[in-house]
Formats: sequence, C-alpha cells, structure tokens
Amino acid sequence: MNQIQEAGAVAPKSVEEALQGRRLKLLGSGAAHAADLQQLLARTALFSGLGRKESLLLGAVMHVYEAHAGQTLITEGDSGDYMMLLMRGSVDVVRRNGHNFPVRIAMAKPGQTLGEMSMVDGQVRFASCVAQTECRVAVLSRSALLALLKREPVLGNKVLLKLVSLLSDRLRETSAQLVNCVGTRPGCV
Repeated sequence: MNQIQEAGAVAPKSVEEALQGRRLKLLGSGAAHAADLQQLLARTALFSGLGRKESLLLGAVMHVYEAHAGQTLITEGDSGDYMMLLMRGSVDVVRRNGHNFPVRIAMAKPGQTLGEMSMVDGQVRFASCVAQTECRVAVLSRSALLALLKREPVLGNKVLLKLVSLLSDRLRETSAQLVNCVGTRPGCV
C-alpha cells in the first residue's frame, strides 16, 4: 500500500457516524476523488500554493460525501471535530438570533470551507449549514489533520497556517462589520 492510500484508508468512526447520521452519503476517500479535489484545492484560497503531491496527500486524508438539497450538514450548537470543503453546490450558513429566529449569515459556494472553527478549537458549532442544492463536500477531521502533522509535518503546518490565516481574515471582516453597525446606532456597544 502506498503512502497516499495508507493516509486515507478509513474515516474516523465518530465523523463517519455523525455524517451518516445526517444521511449524508459517503462516496469514498479523497484519494478516490483525487482529480476533482486537486483541481479544487488549487483554486481554493485556503489551499492554494500546495504542490501536486501535497494536494494528493491532503486529499487522501479527506473523505467525500454527498448531500441533497435541504439536508443539514452542520447544526448550530452541536459538537464537531471536522471541517468541510464544499466541492459542488451551494450551502446556506444560518445562525439563530436573540429571538431564536434563523438568520442567513452567508452562502457558501464551491471552494469555501464550513465548520473550520470547531475543528480547530473544539467548541460547539457556531452556525448551521444547510444544503441549498445537491452538494458534494470533502471532510477533514481533526484526527486526520493531527495524523497528517505527524506524518507530513511540512504539509500539516502549511494547512494549519492557512487555517489560522482564514480565521484571522474572517475575524477582521466581522470586526469591520461590527464597527460599521455600532457606528450607525447611537449608544450601541
């Protein structure tokens, strides 16, 4: 068995069970979808700059799932130790407001990630993610990332740095939106 096949041999049970419990269909390891994943990784801001071998190694530790329109991929408040890379389709990112009403905070398109905050910090999911169309996602679990860090430390650290950069960018965007919002409401802190 070569290094790429070995890296993506089995999806961690907790992640697999969680996703199949949501009735997402497991299509196989990322290695089985290497060509699609490699093209997507090259176009994705989070993973751009990875070489062919690095893309194959990263894809090999991921698993690919399919969801139908209306299926919930991630539920706000649930625990989760994985992130998703949207390969195909569109996903609404929804968070409940103070009155418990769902508010769409974003729409994800192919190449965007979902659930990376919980994968990194181990906290509960910040928002729900609902498929608006038929979707295909590649899933990276925390345990797969830790194994990648051990086996391929240069690649693992590249992925971590890119995740930190993504989270930092999102924090800056949110902070700017908050400043704009607060600036328009007198007395709002």
